[in-house]
Amino acid sequence: MEKGWLQSANFLIIDDQEYNISLLERILSRAGFVNLTCTTDPKQLESLFYEVKPDIILLDLHMPEMDGFAALKLLRERVEESHFLPILVLTADVTQEAKKEALHLGAHDFLTKPLDKSEVVLRINNLLKTRFYHKQMQEQNQLLEQRVQERTAKLEKAKLEILQLLGRTSEFRDDQTGQHTQRVGQMAKAIAVSLGLPEHEAELIERATPLHDLGKLGIPDDILLKPGRFTPEEFEHMKTHTTIGASILEGSQFPDLQLAHTIALTHHEKWDGTGYPNGLSGEDIPLAGRIVAIADFYDALTHERPYKRAWTTEEALTEIQKQRGLHFDPRVVDAFLNIIQENMISK
Repeated sequence: MEKGWLQSANFLIIDDQEYNISLLERILSRAGFVNLTCTTDPKQLESLFYEVKPDIILLDLHMPEMDGFAALKLLRERVEESHFLPILVLTADVTQEAKKEALHLGAHDFLTKPLDKSEVVLRINNLLKTRFYHKQMQEQNQLLEQRVQERTAKLEKAKLEILQLLGRTSEFRDDQTGQHTQRVGQMAKAIAVSLGLPEHEAELIERATPLHDLGKLGIPDDILLKPGRFTPEEFEHMKTHTTIGASILEGSQFPDLQLAHTIALTHHEKWDGTGYPNGLSGEDIPLAGRIVAIADFYDALTHERPYKRAWTTEEALTEIQKQRGLHFDPRVVDAFLNIIQENMISK
């Protein structure tokens, strides 16, 4: 494999002396190299570089119009830093200054004129082997990166499924379709976008929202599924689903679950400070909690539950408008109403 790759390597040879070009072609052809592109005009370097896509460049140092130093500067601008493209300088100039300048500009090795046939082949083989191994390593790194991305995507998908299943678990006891959590998540994302939040933050809210009522797992059925109004004692017990859910979600290192903890704890707080569990008010309530509060409220009103009939859209909107500045953040109400209006117009 390595030998075959070396023999098929693409050469770009630039030397203003036709004799040197002919000599190199004979040496390289006899060594088994076949893809040789040569020019005596250094001004063709840039066009040939893109056309040939060389694996190695043989470059004369002293040429008229464009010398090897200028060519090296041009190549340095064209070759990506992550790629190893060997440049072998051909020169009769053996001064230290010339070598240092060429190395500084990106040369990798030197062949001193007059050329020695054995040395030419040996140095070229060494440089091409280095390029071969470099490309192999790059391909291996790309393969590994692709595998990491694939596994990361699978883990992310599994995490999202777990979040959705946890959300459905909490709702399935009083919502047999299990769709409430998904609808609230979608609505919360739409509100977040309407408020101008970046897309990734809106998506994070959508993923975290389905766990807002996870604490219902800790509420007895005789309270959770009770038809009719709660007694004061039952309502106090029902309110604990916020702290129960927050306790379950507490301490996670994942942003999704950290936000889910915040939402579970604060989605029943009210703008005027009369909500629960901590009586927060105004912007002391996290924005995600304020967003989910209205999305949850609207969806709960407009869908039937064991203890209530489904309200009409008009009834729900009227109630939400009444609660603007009381239960709900006025800015969030406005964003929500814009979404509802847009949906109505589109229908």
